Amino acid sequence: MSDDESRARRGDRQRPPARERSARHRSEQRPSERARRTDLARLTAYTAMREIADGAYANLALPRLLRDKRITGRDAGFATELVYGATRLSGLYDAIIASAAGRPVDKIDANVLDTLRLGAHQVLGMRVATHAAVDETVALARQVNGAGAAGFVNAVMRRISEREPDAWVELVSQGITDPVERLALRTSHPVWVAKALRAALIGHGATTPDEAEASLAALLEVDNEPAKVSLVARPGLCSLEELEDFGAERTGLSPVGAVLPEGDPGAVDAVRDGRAAVQDEGSQLLVLALAGAEVQGAAAADERWLDLCAGPGGKAGLLAALAIQRRIPFVANEISEHRADLVWQTLAAARLAAREADTSLKVRHGDGREMGEVDPAAYSRVLIDAPCTGLGALRRRPEARWRRSPADVAALAGLQRELLASGIEATAPGGLVGYATCSPHLNETRFVVADILKRRDDVEVVDARPLFVDASGEQLPELGEGPFVQLWPHVHGTDAMFFALLRKK
Repeated sequence: MSDDESRARRGDRQRPPARERSARHRSEQRPSERARRTDLARLTAYTAMREIADGAYANLALPRLLRDKRITGRDAGFATELVYGATRLSGLYDAIIASAAGRPVDKIDANVLDTLRLGAHQVLGMRVATHAAVDETVALARQVNGAGAAGFVNAVMRRISEREPDAWVELVSQGITDPVERLALRTSHPVWVAKALRAALIGHGATTPDEAEASLAALLEVDNEPAKVSLVARPGLCSLEELEDFGAERTGLSPVGAVLPEGDPGAVDAVRDGRAAVQDEGSQLLVLALAGAEVQGAAAADERWLDLCAGPGGKAGLLAALAIQRRIPFVANEISEHRADLVWQTLAAARLAAREADTSLKVRHGDGREMGEVDPAAYSRVLIDAPCTGLGALRRRPEARWRRSPADVAALAGLQRELLASGIEATAPGGLVGYATCSPHLNETRFVVADILKRRDDVEVVDARPLFVDASGEQLPELGEGPFVQLWPHVHGTDAMFFALLRKK
């Protein structure tokens, strides 16, 4: 019989050290002696994790589950942090779980692995008391994975609780000599993503090769922080003062932007009505840049604006509002019928305003690659928010880093070039084309524009940097070497938006 068992039988109540006590006080009880059911917030988080594993998006699946189960306030916040944190950091947590379990994670049932990821995040990434994290994770396992799995989860969770986060990182990264690979593991990013972002930081002039690791570390760490809820007041439809009445705060970054510190943005009247929207401030700034640039020649005589890839409608909503203020016809084009319907819905307030202003606003369902033939030289300003890997918005899409692969970059390359070429064909002489992506990957940004410029002599690049100004009219700092603009989460607090401005000769 062990000393611990002897003391237990004697009723010895001597208290162990704090860390040991918090890890063992309840977690060493047999699963049959512990709670059989967890709380609703944790159960909902687990349900969301399983839906995400089946292909759902966290930002769609979790809010629906929270509404259905009527979870609000602190419990909703707790469930959200559980799902987003466990998903973002699953790469690191999987390495820790594998070490604690003594087996690769592909030998652990997927549903049990999700339970362990949620438990690991509570112990290593949240301010949850260790005994509570272990107890509730075992209770969750008993409820959703079965009694047999609960014993395994109990053992793994006890081992995870024995080390601090930094000690676990040091342990699981032993033997990895490449600094970028070590950083990728520590910040829970696929290695290929970390290397691509490092190349982008250097290629866009955001850092030097000697300072690249430090800049990359700052970027990857910000990727793991919850993104702020940014709102846009669509000009002519909503004011910043109205958003402030609902608790939003101006940030000073975007002239039409604000941040909602807490609460559900769907509860804001202007958001429900489509007069305002949830939109990253980087997206707002590039739309304002395109609208604020000077149009020349034939394009200036008869303005008409086009959003070539409008779905789901965020940028189209802001661009349409600006067009309506100037009495300029606007067309939002989207290839997907479902997304075209979403654009139609999000432009409801703008459509009403357009009728009152006696100007045209249309939503078109069609292939953007054909717009150059359908409407040649018809538009003075064309926005091309091209489909991309989304590597610049990883803060908002926790599952995206694990779903993308280098093959996606190659697969999108042709489409991005075709859309840009079509947009140029649809632009009138003297008109402007804004090419944007929410990825800083060089193969989706600079290289796309460079390839098009090599093939054509009817376009020229405009330096976009002076057009990116904050609410006070000052140019934003650290936009890159130009003439393109590259925003960064760790520098500007926005998604990593890329923007190139081209003029049709």
